[in-house]
Amino acid sequence: MDEHLDKQSTEQVEALRRELCEYGRRAAALGLVIGTSGNLSAREGDLVVVTPSGVALDRLSPEDCPVIDLRGRVVAGTRKPSSETPMHLALYEATGARAVVHTHSVFATVVATTMTELPPIHYNTLLLGGAVRVAPYATYGTPELARNVIAAIEGRQAALMANHGAVTIGGGLEQAFEATRLLEWLCEVYVRALGVGRPTVLTEDQLTAVVERALRG
Repeated sequence: MDEHLDKQSTEQVEALRRELCEYGRRAAALGLVIGTSGNLSAREGDLVVVTPSGVALDRLSPEDCPVIDLRGRVVAGTRKPSSETPMHLALYEATGARAVVHTHSVFATVVATTMTELPPIHYNTLLLGGAVRVAPYATYGTPELARNVIAAIEGRQAALMANHGAVTIGGGLEQAFEATRLLEWLCEVYVRALGVGRPTVLTEDQLTAVVERALRG
């Protein structure tokens, strides 16, 4: 570990490495990722722990996860950081998030290849900030993709990536991961509803009523 880190920071980073492995296994078990697709990261101060390139998320060990600074420089670990690291770092800079989860889950990817946004077909869409926008396609790992995702996720906790997958952010890995699960559920409901008929989209007045109801407790 970087010689400039104090003991407390080192312990926090090592805890994040273990947590990253836990959520990587959960993502694989739930079918949110396949093989080496998808990546996760978490931030502690000026350091980010990220899943490595080329390693299946259900086979990770803590030492596999590189630790990088906010410029992308590796400060601990021997493996190469995920190819999507530039997007993760851009999200941290733009949003103040503490964790990022990127998946290639089936229903999210279906919506991302056919829609410009996932409309609010269920009031739980509000938990993600509203209708989920689809970021225009760009090659993975590029600054262009990072810029597209930043624009799409503004004011939201999630975004879809055209012909690619999904990304969510949160105040920690648990929150970001639960946002991923919710997004996949919403996408599945939408796709399955299309097989029955035309899905009904909630109006602004209906969504406002949900917010007001929640505020009343």
